[in-house]
Amino acid sequence: EHLDLDDGRWEDIHVVTGALKLFLRELPEPLIPFSHFDKFIAAIKIQDLPLRGRCMRDLVLSLPPAHHDTMKVLFRHLCRVVEHKEENRMSVQSVAIVFGPTLLRPASEEGSMAMHMVFQNQVVEHILNHYGYIFPE
Repeated sequence: EHLDLDDGRWEDIHVVTGALKLFLRELPEPLIPFSHFDKFIAAIKIQDLPLRGRCMRDLVLSLPPAHHDTMKVLFRHLCRVVEHKEENRMSVQSVAIVFGPTLLRPASEEGSMAMHMVFQNQVVEHILNHYGYIFPE
């Protein structure tokens, strides 16, 4: 469907963001596939920062092309949102809290949801903070 984003219905950015999050949440599989969930959680727990960075980059590169390419475009946009944090109050941490559980979730909700959320947010925060390294142009 063709949408006219200049239509008054779309003036509230929360409506657009909510629609994007709903779309991503309703995908049969999250942007970071179920098969990669445990790998990303393990990588974000690595204490050696250079090793963590390489593992995260390698995991992103190992994603199926459609997931990788969509992720690249989405995170490029989210980085632009963060660049305007003074006006929109969306810091890296805020964006990670909003999008973490939507982009990265386990196949089943067993275990500690609160602990998962912390790591989900950290994964998104890491990708935002290291976008240029993870997605070199």
